[in-house]
Amino acid sequence: MAPKSETRRASAVLPGVKPETPRMYRVFLHNDDYTSMDFVVAILKDVFGKEMDDAIRIMFAVHRQGIGECGAYTAEIAETKVALVHSKAREADFPLRCSMEAE
Repeated sequence: MAPKSETRRASAVLPGVKPETPRMYRVFLHNDDYTSMDFVVAILKDVFGKEMDDAIRIMFAVHRQGIGECGAYTAEIAETKVALVHSKAREADFPLRCSMEAE
């Protein structure tokens, strides 16, 4: 039986094998005629961790251009953020939409 130190070394990253960088997904908020600007700012702060200035800038992009980018994340994190936005919006009776697309 091999000593524990050799077993650990064998399970480490193989020499010459480079781990792949995960694919990133951009997450967007979409404008509608009912969701309040204050709620969008709160979502940007709570779900996406944006500072107030960035949250307001993105909220105005959503309002004026119809869409605003919230950030880029790995697939699982992006999916979770989209679901969280939709859940919080439903709880607040807003139709706010959030989507993700591959970079």
